[in-house]
Amino acid sequence: MENKNRYNIYSEHLIKKFGQKVYKLPVNLPGTCPNRDGTLSTGGCIFCDEQGAGFDALPNSLSVQEQIRENKKYFKKKFGAQKFIVYFQAFTNTYLPPGRFAQNIRTAAAEEDVVGISVSTRPDCINETYLDILAAAKEEKNLDINVELGLQSVNYHTLKKINRGHTLAEFLDAVSRIHRRQFEICVHLILNLPWDNIDDVIENAKIVSALGVKYVKLHSLYIVRDTELGNMYQRGEINLITLEDYVRRVITFLEYLDPGIVIQRLVGKGPQNEVLFCNWDASWWKIKTELERKLVEEDTWQGKRFNYLNGKALNRWSQPSD
Repeated sequence: MENKNRYNIYSEHLIKKFGQKVYKLPVNLPGTCPNRDGTLSTGGCIFCDEQGAGFDALPNSLSVQEQIRENKKYFKKKFGAQKFIVYFQAFTNTYLPPGRFAQNIRTAAAEEDVVGISVSTRPDCINETYLDILAAAKEEKNLDINVELGLQSVNYHTLKKINRGHTLAEFLDAVSRIHRRQFEICVHLILNLPWDNIDDVIENAKIVSALGVKYVKLHSLYIVRDTELGNMYQRGEINLITLEDYVRRVITFLEYLDPGIVIQRLVGKGPQNEVLFCNWDASWWKIKTELERKLVEEDTWQGKRFNYLNGKALNRWSQPSD
C-alpha cells in the first residue's frame, strides 16, 4: 500500500470533489465567544489566547471582502489557484446577531470563484436560524457548505477541565441539526490533552465515525503564555505526553476511524510569539512526515480497526454455518 493511501487526504478529496485544486481562504473576524463574555463563562477555554486561533490570518481590522480578495490574490499568485472555499476561522463565527452573520455569508457567497463556505463555531452556537442563513446561500449560489465544530474531546470530564462551556450533549445536538440540512461537518479534536488517555483517543474516533461526520481536523496542543493552561504548565500542574506518544495516539485514532472520513489535518501549529510549548520543538511538517513513515513501517492505515458499528456482537451469526 502506498503512503498516500494510508489515510484519506483532504487535498486529494477536494480535487475529486471539484475537479481541480481548491484553496481555503481564511477570514479573521473581530469577535468573542459565549465562553469569554460571561454568557457561559469568562476567560474562554484554558488553552485559548486572545487571537482565538486566528493567528495565521490577515488582521481582523480588514473587512470580510478585503480579506477574501487579499487572500485570493496571494493564492492565485503563489499557487495558480482558481477556486476557493471561504473559511470563517477565528473565534465563534455564528456568535453574532443573525443579520450580521447573514451579511458575512452573503459577502463571501458573492465573491467570484468561491465554490464553498466553511464556518468554524462551537456546538452550542448552532441553531435553526443560522442554519437557515447557510441554507439560503447554498440554494442561491449552489455552494458547498461546511460547518466546523470545535469539540476537542468526547470525554466530558476533560471538557469541564478545559472550561469548554459545553458537554458532549450539545455537540450531538449540533451534529443532528446540521445533518438534517445535509451540510458537511468537520470536527476539531486535540489528542494530547493532559487529562485524556488512549481510551479517550479511541472513543473520539468511534463517536465521530458513528455520527457520520465528513471531516476531522486534529490539533496538537500548544500552550501560550498568560493563558490558564500556560499558568498551570509553568506551575508544574500538568504532564504532557511525548512526541512518540502523540504519534502513537494519532495512528491509533486513524485505525479506529471510518476510512471514508477525510483528514483535514494531522497536526497543528501554534502562534509565533509567547508560546511555552508547541509540537515538542519540532516543525509540524516533520511530525506529519514521521506519522506517515510510521504508518508505512507498521503496515497500518485509516480504518484498520473500523469494525465496531452495526451490532458488532451479532457478527458471530453472520458467518455461514457448516
